[in-house]
Amino acid sequence: MRILFLGDIIGRSGREAIVAGLKDWRSRLALDLVVVNGENASHGYGLSPAIAQDLFDAGVDVITLGNHAWDRRDMIGHIDQTPRIIRPINYPPGTPGQGSYIVEVSRGRRALVVNVMGRIFMDPLDDPFRCVNDLLSRHRLGMTVQAVVVDIHAEATSEKMAFGHVLDGRASLVIGTHTHVPTADHRILAGGTAYQTDAGMCGDYDSVIGMGKSASIHKFVRKMPGDRPQPAEGVASICGLMVETDDTTGLATKVAPFRQGGLLASNWPDF
Repeated sequence: MRILFLGDIIGRSGREAIVAGLKDWRSRLALDLVVVNGENASHGYGLSPAIAQDLFDAGVDVITLGNHAWDRRDMIGHIDQTPRIIRPINYPPGTPGQGSYIVEVSRGRRALVVNVMGRIFMDPLDDPFRCVNDLLSRHRLGMTVQAVVVDIHAEATSEKMAFGHVLDGRASLVIGTHTHVPTADHRILAGGTAYQTDAGMCGDYDSVIGMGKSASIHKFVRKMPGDRPQPAEGVASICGLMVETDDTTGLATKVAPFRQGGLLASNWPDF
């Protein structure tokens, strides 16, 4: 199975670049599954139902969220009607939506996509390790599902790395989101799980993690209330990770960064 995961979409420039390019990327890379993190897609804060539909229409299969999941109040009622939008699985019981979704891909194959949020330097939720372990105890990689993709939305690199090792051999891909800067540690772990600490963002890198420079700098320098930072609107860099898996085992056989456009050096997976 060929999987493309794209990191946090930041505002208009990020989402428009994905909408413009995804059909071509799916065709040229023969992609079976596309997952994006959309928690900053609506003006940098949350995800609107209309923007979610634009992403689905462009060819996205599943949208994951994170700590900005509820910044758009219209998502609270919408998420229960749209199971392909998932929020972190470790929100308390009774929270709208679900933390995982099974995608039916070609040739009868199935992929389980999971969203979970870390606790270090974040608003603490339920134990992310326990929640994902409980879910994976009900699914066997290579048997009940042919792939498992886990988006760990977290601040601390140590927590993300620990998560990757805990799930090594039980997931096809463990990929970090939230910090918006692509890390250089993409690899296949000892047990066969593809891993990268952060996928990076889909947005304008002439910015402060995707947001306009002036308001962001003011917040650090003055330590006084100011205008809420808004997404930078320059040309977006699309950042993510591509993985190829073995359908029999569900484990990764190839992994490569995906970067297109904008200020960062481009990288096209040579699969």
